[in-house]
Amino acid sequence: MTTILVTGGTGTLGRLVVERLRADGREVRPLSRHSPSHPVDLREGGPGLDRAVAGADTIVHCASSPRGGDEEAAAHLIDAARRAGVGHLVYISIVGVDRVPFGYYRTKLAVERLVEQSGLGWTVLRTTQFHDLLVQMFQALAKPPVMLVPAGVRDQPIETAEVAGRLAELATGAPAGRVPDMGGPEVRTCESLARAYLRAAGRRRAVVTVPLAGKAYRGFRDGGHLAPAHAVGKRTFEEYLAGRFGGAARPS
Repeated sequence: MTTILVTGGTGTLGRLVVERLRADGREVRPLSRHSPSHPVDLREGGPGLDRAVAGADTIVHCASSPRGGDEEAAAHLIDAARRAGVGHLVYISIVGVDRVPFGYYRTKLAVERLVEQSGLGWTVLRTTQFHDLLVQMFQALAKPPVMLVPAGVRDQPIETAEVAGRLAELATGAPAGRVPDMGGPEVRTCESLARAYLRAAGRRRAVVTVPLAGKAYRGFRDGGHLAPAHAVGKRTFEEYLAGRFGGAARPS
């Protein structure tokens, strides 16, 4: 039986990938700092990583942190995968990492290049922003009495479980290189998404759009992080909000 290692296997996305693969009858090893079976910090590598990778046929690399260390983690993982003779490395990335000069995006692009140059069979999937991520952002922005959101920015949120299903599909196939991007079903203004969140969460805040400065903001405003030609997601942001907060949120 094929053995699949999922890094970040206890995280928001990785946990769902593990569940989907197991539901399909696959042998899965979840790896993360908090994994009961394979507790490994990829930024440090070491013997624990080699033990986790040994015997794996495929790795799905979901582990990531906006606080840094992704390139070091990927390098350690790739080295261990080479030593173990892993045949397929699947990496989840973000739409626009090559178009929006945002620090975290640059790191994701650098990891993509490490994967491509690894000498392993590889697959890279880029997706738009997860519903969960936007809610986290809006929760932080809604702490003051006035909710400030970036002017002129649109988003295309996608359901995390749908991305997990696609990654599971890719993990059980042959290395495919860069596969088509995966975007959410709707491109919406940040303001309209913020208002939808407030309605669903039952919070009252004035929403004010604020223009920002810098190349990264310009890239987001120009839609470099969007994939309207690949709007393959099914679950809308309002449907996600209704499932999370209850009720039936309506688009504005």
